[in-house]
Amino acid sequence: MKIKRYLSWLSLLLVSLVLISCHEKMGHSPKASRVDSILFDVGVRMEYDSMIILANAYEQQGLISELDANRWRGVAYYHQGHYRMSEIYYRKAIESEIKTEEDQLSYNKCARRLSELLLVKGDYEGSLLVAIPAVKKMEETGIGSDIDYAILLNNIGCCQINLGQDEEAKESFLTARGHYANRWQSDSTSRGFQEAVLGTVYTSMAYINTRRYAESIYWIDRTEMLLDKYRQKRDARKDYFDEYQGRIEIMRAVAKQGLGKKDQAEEAYKAFLQTDYSKTAPGHINANDYLVMAERYQEAADNYRYLDQAIEHWGMEASLDNIQLYMLPKFRANKEAGRRDSARVVAERILNVLDSAITGQKNSATAELATLYDTQGKEQEILQKEADLSRQRMWWTAVSLLLIILFFTIYTFHKRRSTHRLKVAHEKLQVAYDQLEEATAHRERIESELRIARDIQMSMVPNIFPNREGLDIYAKIEPAKEVGGDLYGYLLMGDELYFCLGDVSGKGVPASLFMAQATRLFRTLATQHMMPAEIATRMNAALSEDNEQGMFVTMFIGCIDLAKGIMDFCNAGHNPPYLGNTKGGGEFLEMLPNAPIGLWPGLEYDGERLEDIRGKMLVVYSDGLNEAENRQQEQFGDDHILELLRKMPEASAQKVIESLYEGVQKHRDGAEPNDDLTILSIRVE
Repeated sequence: MKIKRYLSWLSLLLVSLVLISCHEKMGHSPKASRVDSILFDVGVRMEYDSMIILANAYEQQGLISELDANRWRGVAYYHQGHYRMSEIYYRKAIESEIKTEEDQLSYNKCARRLSELLLVKGDYEGSLLVAIPAVKKMEETGIGSDIDYAILLNNIGCCQINLGQDEEAKESFLTARGHYANRWQSDSTSRGFQEAVLGTVYTSMAYINTRRYAESIYWIDRTEMLLDKYRQKRDARKDYFDEYQGRIEIMRAVAKQGLGKKDQAEEAYKAFLQTDYSKTAPGHINANDYLVMAERYQEAADNYRYLDQAIEHWGMEASLDNIQLYMLPKFRANKEAGRRDSARVVAERILNVLDSAITGQKNSATAELATLYDTQGKEQEILQKEADLSRQRMWWTAVSLLLIILFFTIYTFHKRRSTHRLKVAHEKLQVAYDQLEEATAHRERIESELRIARDIQMSMVPNIFPNREGLDIYAKIEPAKEVGGDLYGYLLMGDELYFCLGDVSGKGVPASLFMAQATRLFRTLATQHMMPAEIATRMNAALSEDNEQGMFVTMFIGCIDLAKGIMDFCNAGHNPPYLGNTKGGGEFLEMLPNAPIGLWPGLEYDGERLEDIRGKMLVVYSDGLNEAENRQQEQFGDDHILELLRKMPEASAQKVIESLYEGVQKHRDGAEPNDDLTILSIRVE
């Protein structure tokens, strides 16, 4: 078998050299580009051993540079799952001399991949030390694509957020977002959106891993938007879309659970279960990020039955990292689920795998040393490194044995602790019962004060609408609690109608205070006849200042020239409005993405224009409409909205809103509102 494999590699090498020779005689582009094409084709066929042999041969023949040869070796080892060897060759590549533009392009690719490898394993400082100089070098030379910039800047942002450099991270993410947009706008294939999806997944995970759940929701929603655009491309892969839709729902479930929104987290998890990815071994393991956080240990323990299949799918071997990342969490899930026998089996397997993992790490370390020192004239350095590795193995063995002892100690005292917790809970219950009467009186006083606050808040939104020929406008708001965070407003100045509708993050008193600020700012800026995008920019600058609670408002701001029918508007992370005509046709507007108002200072918002909306019905609403739930937690949905609105193309603004409210009440079927609900309808003749 080895002879056959050697002969196949040799024949591949000879054929490729003939192709290069012929290509040179025909007078085409430089040799390296043709060699890169051959190596790329080998990679497409996943013949990574052949890729290494060809890279070695081409370098010896002088057909590719040392930098490019190391890049292709790094690529081969990466796809074989040998990440440490891949890291070594990528590092060798970026330390090589850059002589040509092709070398600079290869350097960019190596820096991207190396910074990503270091980021994934948690070496944030190391990743920054690779990515930041790479960005500076691209800026100095002017050689680098938008995707080079985007991925490197996104890696930098993820490292910064993990190192507590929040403001720097926001700037890096926003700059990366611009380069991603340039990439997909200039590429007719789905590749640009696919790369952008992966980048925003990393961003979302960075915020989740640092428990910044509110900020992660924005990036999760953006990932879903990009994934939807990817799906619309002709060459989009269904399996890729399905997998990342599943990953998005798990991230959303984790973030919502972290924010204490357990019902919404459960909805996201149910959406994950609708994907094909959820039924794969990697999907089962990925789902445990949410299940463990939600303390659903029985389900998590069931999922860990697929761990061996997942590890085989990922091409992983026994290692200390895998014991820490996967086997120890499996032990914990079974322990918390009360499956003592299963947990004991896992613990015994950890002990069995530990020896082979240490042996594997020893062999891997030896191979790394041979690569680093070329095994020639370096015997002394290798002996020293092996001594260091021996001490490390002894240390890891001791730590692992201590962990196993600790696990079984936890078993011994588990029952005792449970009894103690039950006693403490009983005592707390008794105290709570004694305080019930006092709490009831206090609650009644608070409810009275909240009713007064609701009346004050409702007085801040207009409930009298102008009686002007050619203009039909109506709006309605329904807070989910006594006070809420939704808002709407309008201002009629001559032939200019300014209007807005917004939804503040959260509910209750904090949201209502933020809503009051947003309402006041909108009216103040609209009186200065600013364009909607400038109003959004100014509001963001004011509301993001000293915003320690991280609150924000999604908002749709518009200005209609009633004489000409022109509508300028800016959408700041809000639901797309509906625009219909008298013939019964209508769709949700497709708009440029903008961030919600109040999260990050220094943003410049983009505006858009519709040249003539006369004779059309515009309906703007908060997510309390499309996300309204019934007793079975089923949402009202966008399709239901379209169905109702298309049935009344010529209805008045008030009739449209009353019909939507009636439809929502019927859908709820007695269920309590789960969010504030606000609708604004405008028709210009």
